[in-house]
Amino acid sequence: MKKFLAGGLVAILAVSGGFWFWQGQAAKQKTAIPAPPPPEILSNAPLELPKAGPGAPRFGPAPPDPLSAPKASREEARFNRYDRNRDESITRVEMLSTRTKSFKKLDKDGNNLLTFEEWASATGERFARADGNRNGLLTRPEFAATKPKTAAKPACKR
Repeated sequence: MKKFLAGGLVAILAVSGGFWFWQGQAAKQKTAIPAPPPPEILSNAPLELPKAGPGAPRFGPAPPDPLSAPKASREEARFNRYDRNRDESITRVEMLSTRTKSFKKLDKDGNNLLTFEEWASATGERFARADGNRNGLLTRPEFAATKPKTAAKPACKR
């Protein structure tokens, strides 16, 4: 019986000691690792793909002739759409080049940075246009009106 009581007492002490240790560790202030500074953005940097000079070497093969080339898979067609310089690899600039026009529309002050205020303004305007009865809520039909318009597909796949 004495061994049982001693074991119970040791177990209670171990659990309470562990609890106090755990709480002490949680109460310590954690020092956050500082984030690296944002990349330096030049205010006059163009938002378009760089243009090659007259003496620049050509990379990769020319784009295939659509009439004589075998039909590319859907993924190959998507890859080729982004691979602007045909070097068989897609850079970050090439990947984001399709979003440049949308980004310029949102960047109201033209500093190549999108602030929360600019984002919220565009989102708020879109919500206000969709909220037909101006009650601050979107019904299903009003929400369906926010869907982006799809471009008309051509009749032939050339």
